[in-house]
Amino acid sequence: MAEFDTIIKGGTIVDGTRVPRYKADLGIKNGKIAKIGRLKASDASRVLDASGLIVAPGFIDLHTHYDAQIHWDPYCTIGSWHGVTSVTIGNCGFGFAPLRPQDAERAMLALSRNESIPLEPMKVSMHVDWETFPQYLDSISRLPLGVNISHLYPLAPAVAYVMGGFDDAKKRFPNDKEMQAIVRGFHEAMEAGAVGWSAQRLVPESRASVQRDYDGTPMITDILPDEFYLTMARALGEEGRGCIQFTQSGASQSQFGIEDDFRFLEKLATESGRPLLYNAVVISDKHPESHRAQLEWLKAANSRGVRVFGQAVTARSPVRMTLEDWNLFDSVPAWQEATVGTLEEKKAKLSRPELRQAMRAEYDKGGMETLDVLFGELPKYIARKVYRPDLKEKYEGLSVAQIAEREGKHVIDAMLDLSVADNLKTEWVGPVTNSNATLFKELMDAPFTLPGVSDGGAHIKFLTFAIYPTEVLSWLVRDAGIMTLEEAHFRLSGLCAWAAQFKDRGTLREGMAADIVVYDLERLKTLPEEIAYDLPAGEWRRVQKAEGYRWIIVNGEPIFEDGRCTGATPGKLLRHGQAVN
Repeated sequence: MAEFDTIIKGGTIVDGTRVPRYKADLGIKNGKIAKIGRLKASDASRVLDASGLIVAPGFIDLHTHYDAQIHWDPYCTIGSWHGVTSVTIGNCGFGFAPLRPQDAERAMLALSRNESIPLEPMKVSMHVDWETFPQYLDSISRLPLGVNISHLYPLAPAVAYVMGGFDDAKKRFPNDKEMQAIVRGFHEAMEAGAVGWSAQRLVPESRASVQRDYDGTPMITDILPDEFYLTMARALGEEGRGCIQFTQSGASQSQFGIEDDFRFLEKLATESGRPLLYNAVVISDKHPESHRAQLEWLKAANSRGVRVFGQAVTARSPVRMTLEDWNLFDSVPAWQEATVGTLEEKKAKLSRPELRQAMRAEYDKGGMETLDVLFGELPKYIARKVYRPDLKEKYEGLSVAQIAEREGKHVIDAMLDLSVADNLKTEWVGPVTNSNATLFKELMDAPFTLPGVSDGGAHIKFLTFAIYPTEVLSWLVRDAGIMTLEEAHFRLSGLCAWAAQFKDRGTLREGMAADIVVYDLERLKTLPEEIAYDLPAGEWRRVQKAEGYRWIIVNGEPIFEDGRCTGATPGKLLRHGQAVN
């Protein structure tokens, strides 16, 4: 019998711990790294020739929304195309458990707008055979999984479950009895294998809430009081394990006067005694004060011994959108009102004079400046595709600013007039807002930042941020030279594993899970954007694949070879941050 199932032979190992790279063979047995050193090819059932290639730990994506997608895509693409071998779901307080059967479609409706996940694929693919969170984890464990799944306890469905439904939970705060039930449900979830809890709080009245419910109202977690979250932090502290994931505004905190958020998040980390993953640190070439204020706080908090990590957007993927689907200007009331409803309702509202006037007024007074940081300046959006033939010839390829100048219109009217005339099908492409490598050096020089915020599985018609591992390696390491390969792999895997309490993977050490990427650094690149009709119910999404990955391996089994899916589903549900056989 062979000593190893697989040997990866002759590669350069970058092990995810910051240890300098070295050449060695790596032997895999029963899904784990059995030995690293000089190994005989004859001692393995399968030999993968990694000569001239990098051998590194598979990437860990801590901020995804593959909660729905895992029910039809075992590989959680786009992420796994770019070397991601483990993902965390249940982020931002959103998810599908606990869930009363009668609330299943309501939970799907919330994510259909809040995270822009099309409704029909969820309805035809998600067969709800669970109610409690432990039951849901059991259900996930029975799915074919191409990658590993770690799950946070999402607080929105948890509160809705106790308070009689999603809409009832927005009418008042939990009383003492309900709070006890919520905490009890959390402890049950942790016992079953959750890795902490998550929430979003983007209060519309005071900051940029770009993620609302299907009807335009705030999400449950947006409106819960401080004491609720402090109680949940203390409950996590009682567990003595796990972490908190908390999403606040991604805009410049000092600029918009909400430094109190920083102190509150630090208090949550202190009360729990556990790491807190903060979303999101965003580079804006135009507004560098944004990420600098965030980094200053992270530095100060960590200097006080409080474990707070900033999850950072590290992909240069621009927004691509149509007004048929767009919802990420929801922080502006007029935009939020106009983009809720059917296609015909949206067209009518986007043409309504009073809403147009409100949009123009908000733009003129600088009320969309926060959105500039996140999505780019509106005048720079380009009409990439125009569908009505007479409009296509006249407008395709022009920016909003160019159209406005030619026609003597306000930029708001220039964009909306064309979109409405084109049945809201016009595809607009925003500018790349984060291409300054010097600013990314500031970001990655900070010892408490985690690359990612892929939002994988969400905003699938607008964003392809899940390309971020390839961006980090090909751009920031190879082309821009702002960080070493050793540092990059530590951030992409080792530090992520530590921050989010993964126990058995994230580094290439003997005894660890064999989650591995083998790639050619010189050939590594992100491929151009495509439209893929690969969702259930005939729905589509934007995707970007990768080139240069020779093998992507999960628990010892290749799931992709030269970009081709092998069909293997070796992924595991990670309970308490580790696979349990």
